[in-house]
Amino acid sequence: MLEKTTRMNLLFDFYQSLLTPKQRSYMVLYYLDDYSLGEIAEEYEVSRQAVYDNIKRTEAMLEEYEDKLHLLEKFQKRQEIIKKLKHDLHHAEEVKKLIDELDQLD
Repeated sequence: MLEKTTRMNLLFDFYQSLLTPKQRSYMVLYYLDDYSLGEIAEEYEVSRQAVYDNIKRTEAMLEEYEDKLHLLEKFQKRQEIIKKLKHDLHHAEEVKKLIDELDQLD
């Protein structure tokens, strides 16, 4: 469940501007503020089922946007490449120091 929540939060970050105000509000309350379906239903004076249906439709929309636009996938790939570059850069600096030490021995 935590993995799904994290994914929905990330998808929401990328695609929230494509949602209606009501969809955004439900998603914020449910995923970010940790409201229950009942609490959201009470807040909006609708049935719990109406809230559930809206959230499920919105989740499907977010997944559909990701299938078409790949913003989250590209973001995650960029993060992975940056991490590898930082790691490699650190090792490159160590190698340079060792070469300089060897050079100093002559």
